[in-house]
Amino acid sequence: MTAPAVPDTHPPVKRSWYKENEIAVTPWLFLLPGILFFAFYVVIPIFQSFWISFHQWDGLGEKTWVGLGNYERLLGGDRKFEVSFWNNLKWLVLYLLAIPMGLFISLFLNQTVRGIRLYKSLFFFPFVISQVVVGLVFSWFYLPGDQGLLNNVVGVFGLGPYNILGSPDSATYGIIAAGLWPQTAYCMILYLTGLNAVDPEQVEAARLDGAKGHKMLWYVIIPQLKPATFIAFVVTIIGALRSFDFIAVMTNGGPFGSTRVLSFYMFEESLSEFGFRMGYGAAIAVVLFFIMLGFITYFLWSMYQDEKGAR
Repeated sequence: MTAPAVPDTHPPVKRSWYKENEIAVTPWLFLLPGILFFAFYVVIPIFQSFWISFHQWDGLGEKTWVGLGNYERLLGGDRKFEVSFWNNLKWLVLYLLAIPMGLFISLFLNQTVRGIRLYKSLFFFPFVISQVVVGLVFSWFYLPGDQGLLNNVVGVFGLGPYNILGSPDSATYGIIAAGLWPQTAYCMILYLTGLNAVDPEQVEAARLDGAKGHKMLWYVIIPQLKPATFIAFVVTIIGALRSFDFIAVMTNGGPFGSTRVLSFYMFEESLSEFGFRMGYGAAIAVVLFFIMLGFITYFLWSMYQDEKGAR
């Protein structure tokens, strides 16, 4: 005969709300400092820039509401804005050369040959040094006459001398060439990382089917490098649109304002010696923001469509 069950007289233990939702809440607690930092230093200033762009303001006194006045002036024939905008387009087109150059250098370095670590270090070196230092090095490289290395090299072949940074026709292209050096190194690192994740079974299957050379690269390797290519495109486009350091160091917007880009023109209007037109500078920043947003949205949408089609 079994003993009768003893009733449980202890009241049920009440668990706190956090204990019941610990798995869902804990990740957000770790993310909260980063979210607050991002909101305070990125999101809020973006909305502040929008608000300031509707005012005339010197940064110290009272703001004067002008509505769309700054944008009307900006798009109504501002010659400096036009030059800056077209120079940014040149930066965009030519800066994208860093992506294929980085890809081919990474293919060269993705080998097991003697001294390959030294080669990787040499190609990676431009990325780890400051852009200001790169700008100073190329300024010395472009020095006119027989002072610069460029003219000494081309002089051996009976060419030159060239004054790259002193000519309005060539100064922008000389600065872009300087910017391509570290940007190519960055793209190379992205692709080297991507090549380590390439499926060797797909490569072996393609070899059995007779694929080699450019066909292997185009149909087997590059499709598996889409994530690296996406990051390279986004970072390169953002780098081209916010190019400021090289211009400030190498030409300061000259000669005759021919190397201005939107970010540098924004600085001139807002903070330079003869500027302090914060509202107008904010309007330039808003235009630059929407150009960046358009490109990034396009690439995000393309990436989403590719992943959707692959399911």
